[in-house]
Parts: sequence; C-alpha cells; structure tokens
Amino acid sequence: MYKRFYVLASLLIILSLALGACASTPEVTEEPAMEEEAAPVEEEEAAPAEEEAAPEEEAAPVEEETGPADPNALPRDETLYYNGLQWGAVVGWNPYSSSNNNSWIAQGAMARVIMFESPYIYNMLDGQVYPLLADGPYAWNADQTEITFSMNPAAHWSDGTPVTAEDVAYTWATHVKYSTPTGTGNADFIEDIVAVDDMTVTVKAKLDEDGVAVNPLIVADYVSSNYVMQKAWTQTLEARTGEDATAFLADPAEDVVFSGPYGPYFADDTKLVIIRDDNYWGQDASMWGSLPAPKYIAHTIFKDNAAGTTALQAGEVDVSQQFNSNVQDLWLVDGLPISTYLPDAPYGIGASLPTAYYNLNSPGLDQVAVRKAIAIAVDYPTIIANAMTNQSATFDQVPRSLMNPTPGEQAMYDHDAVADLQWAGNDIEGAIALLDEAGIVDNDGDGWREYNGENLHYIATCPNGWSDWQAAIEVVAAAGAEIGIDITTNYPEWSVYQTVVTVSDAPLPEGYDIFMMWSDGAGPTQPWSRIRHLMSSEFVGMASNWNGNWGQYSNPEADALIQAIPTESDEAALKDMYTQLVEIYLTDVPSFTLMYRPDVFHTVNESVWTNFPHADDGTNPPVPPTICSDGYGVACLYNLELVGE
Repeated sequence: MYKRFYVLASLLIILSLALGACASTPEVTEEPAMEEEAAPVEEEEAAPAEEEAAPEEEAAPVEEETGPADPNALPRDETLYYNGLQWGAVVGWNPYSSSNNNSWIAQGAMARVIMFESPYIYNMLDGQVYPLLADGPYAWNADQTEITFSMNPAAHWSDGTPVTAEDVAYTWATHVKYSTPTGTGNADFIEDIVAVDDMTVTVKAKLDEDGVAVNPLIVADYVSSNYVMQKAWTQTLEARTGEDATAFLADPAEDVVFSGPYGPYFADDTKLVIIRDDNYWGQDASMWGSLPAPKYIAHTIFKDNAAGTTALQAGEVDVSQQFNSNVQDLWLVDGLPISTYLPDAPYGIGASLPTAYYNLNSPGLDQVAVRKAIAIAVDYPTIIANAMTNQSATFDQVPRSLMNPTPGEQAMYDHDAVADLQWAGNDIEGAIALLDEAGIVDNDGDGWREYNGENLHYIATCPNGWSDWQAAIEVVAAAGAEIGIDITTNYPEWSVYQTVVTVSDAPLPEGYDIFMMWSDGAGPTQPWSRIRHLMSSEFVGMASNWNGNWGQYSNPEADALIQAIPTESDEAALKDMYTQLVEIYLTDVPSFTLMYRPDVFHTVNESVWTNFPHADDGTNPPVPPTICSDGYGVACLYNLELVGE
C-alpha cells in the first residue's frame, strides 16, 4: 500500500556522523523465549532476546481446514518460514499474559501485529506512526493532556463483530485490574482510556499538581505499542477464571478472538504455525487493500543458531531473525539467494545498544577513573569484527553517545560539544594515564593495580550461549589485562542470570562486577526512553527491574533532565538537554555500549518468496526490515511475491 524511496537515508545510517531517526522502545509485555546469541530488547517489564509474535483473524478461515493439522504437509508456495524467534513449545495465546513463550505475541515500540493489533504502528525508518485499527491520525487537545482518535469502521474481529472504542477502553481497564505489565508500566502516566462513543477513543494523561501531563511521550507511545483485545472475549476469560488475576493471566486462551490477519493453526515442541484469516478486515480499501501473500506462517523450533543457519542455507527458512555469523558469506561465497536490508556492512540498521554495566558497589568501580579506563581500553573494532562479524557500525563511523545510529537520533545532540569525551577504543595509553593520575597504581609489583590496598579484580558476566555477547565480554577482560586490572569471565545460564540482574533493591552479588544487558531499540519515545533506562535512578530499589539502570547509577542532574524532556516541545531546548545528558553519561561512564545492533535481525532467502524490504526498494513509506511482522514492517507481507511469478 504505502511506498517511498528511502535508499539514501538508509545508507547514511552508517556513513554519516549525523545519522539518526526517531527510535524507541515502549512497554514490551511479552517475555521472549531465550535465544542463543540473541540481542534482547528492553521495555517496561520486558525480558531479553530476539523473539517476537504473530497474528490471526476471523475463525472462518480456520474452520475451512478439515481434519487434523499436519504441519509437515504445508504447501511450500503458501508458507512463509521463520527462524530465530521460537525456542521452545508455546505456553499459550493469551494477549494479556507475559508468559506465553509465543513468538507471535509481542507488544512494544514495534508491536508484532500479525495476530493482535494496535491502533497505530510505528515505522523506525521515518519515525512516524501509521493507522492500523485507528482511522486517521490521533490528535492532542490544546493542553496536551488528552489524545483522541477514531476507530476504522472496517475493522472487525475474527468472529465478525466490529472492533469498537469500547474494546480499547475495556482492554486498558483490564490491564489495570489484573496488574499486567502493560497496566503497571503505564498507570503512572495514563489516568484513563474512555470510549467517547462507539468509534471514538480518548486517552487521558495523568496530570501533576499543576495540571500538566506527567509524560506525554508515554501517553502517545501507548497507542502504537499495545494491542486492543475484544471486550466480549475478555469477559468470557474473566468469567471462566473467576476474575482471579493469577488464573486470568495463566489461561492459555486457545479460544482467543483476534483482529489481525493470522490465527492459531498448529503448535507443539517442533513447530509453530499460524494460518491466514481470509475474512481479515485489512483487505478493505481503507487499509492494505488485499490479504497478505502467505497463507501460512510457520516457525520450526531449531535447537540453536547453527541449525537455524543450516535451514536458511537450504531454503527451508525464508525470514531469519537470528544472528548469522559472517552473513555476507551466504551470498558472496556460497552464492545463495540470501540478502540483508543493507547490501554491505553493517547489513542491518543498528537500533539497539548492547551495553556493559558496572556494578557501582564493587570496590574501585565507584571511581570514574577506573570505569573510564576500562571503557576506553576495550578493543571495540575486534568486538565488531569478530563478535558481530561486522554487523555493526563502528564507533569511528558513529561516535558513542546515548543515541542509536539512525539519522533522527543522531541529529538530536551537539556532536562537537561532546567530541572530547567520546572514544573509539583501544586507547591503552590513555587508560594507563587516567589510572596513574588518579593514584591507582601497582604498589606491590604483582602486575595488578590496587585501590584502598586491594588488587582491582573484577568478574565480567553475560548469559551462557549468547556467543556474540560472550565474545564481547572476553574482549573486555583482555582490555583489563592491558592496563593492570584483573578481569575474569563468567557465563551463567540465562535462567540464573536474569534472576540476579533484574533485582535492584539489593547490591548485586559476587560475579556481577561488569555485566551485559540490552538497551531500548527504535520507537516513538526514543531517544528519551533509552536514556531513561540507562541512567534514571527511579529503577534503583525495585524488587523486579526489567527496565534498565541495572548498575544502580544515581545522578540528580540527570534525573532532572530526564524528567523535563517529555514536557519540552522546543527543539533547540531538547537538543541542549540531550547534549547535557550525553555529556554526563560520557563523563561518569556508569555503563558503556559495546556495539550497535539491529532491533531484530532481518536476513531473507529469496528462493521461494521475493520482494522483501531492501534499502533500495523505493517503497513509500519505506518498509522497515522488521521481519515482516513488527510495526509498519508488517507491510512486507502484502508486498511478497512468489519467485517466478
């Protein structure tokens, strides 16, 4: 439907220092299944990894299928295959739950909208939101305390009933009532969502004592980050669970009603399949104007990335959302019809910033000199070349800040004002000089520097099996040895790791002096949301913290700037505030980014399906490389064609 020429802007992502595009990561309410070598995406109550979710609509098409589902008999020319999202059997289809382990259910900045849908969808390439269930753009009132939008009259549920404003309002009330991650993550910013009439919705911001919206950014973000669920089905779910919150969220919801183009078809511990609803409302001329091309979307459950890559090479996978090492070899060496969004390194759009956090309670890491010395000594070119196999822009190409490498974000701070604080890495002499000047030296001649009479010894940690992260952590440890700081590595299983780093109401235990976590990617609230999650002290003291600032950094000046940005509309003032925050971050170094990474990896095999998004495809608006399912990237499904047709 929508298409626009976007080649130049996409390529500038890695070639210019002034790159950037509005990005963000709102409330993600689906905890993704653990993936090897996965780069997680953060959000309110969001867990990590590179997993995602898909859709369905109208039960009619599902009913057309006769006999038991046979996932091994799917017509290849009707099926789009994925890898990198699903790493175990699905638990359920409950859109209110954060424990489905279901790739096709994922809310957030670029919500996965192929089964459940949001009023709007975000496009990371142009920073805009486009109507989905909504009809036309939303509008703020004069005081910027309320957002109002209309529902698309063509939109209907999989049972044929219309999607109404009351569905939107009841969805919000349900999130609040059952304290879902969406409810708890937004309750401080949204006062209420009401149905003005059958087709009109008003989102009311929570106000401060002066009658000003507490955070307009999060209010606006809600409408493109969160699904709308059917009121009638929600009430059915409430009735059968006795309105018990635990039972409500644990219900597998196999009878769920949805509004998207796909619905459940088959799921076991080997494969997950959804089927197109041929009565999907989006074929109306007011939306896509047609059905998506594939009848089935299937995800084989592979044991690891290596198995997924083998299937991609064999043409058994069409869309790969996993880290494929040396991805360029698939076409340059093997000659396969495989490609990425960008034809050359970094091959994808770096939207998130995997980051090494310091435990600021570890002896010596409360000293800026120690933190910055380690950070500037790290050999980032080696991380990018080896751990990421060049699937990241370098810090020479895109100097470090708090922004991702997209054009909009890079334009939001003054590069010259912080140039003397930025570093590209491998600065061993500079690190040694910093430590010597601070008096942190090796007094006893054993090769290790001391602070307060104790050798500086740290353990650097990341989840086991996330091989690119492990490779990065090894480079951090090697940097320590170069400057007289003993850093060893540790790789606990993710099941253990996540229970430790997400607790912020107590000091981190031994073994977590330096540890890796993800950052926000692209979305409507960026770069503010990413900065908040990297630096805001509001997350210190939380018993369960999936948000950020896992090293428990606190700076009142940074907090004040973070709090002021959402209500500031003057662009010059905003740029000054963001520049100040970058300056604070690069001066205090509470954490440091190790690489730039895509929100999702988007590698495609065009032996069966073609016309996937590429940087030179000229679509308008540009279709982002978000695996044909996330945010405006879902437009890809309507552009796909079979090879040879």
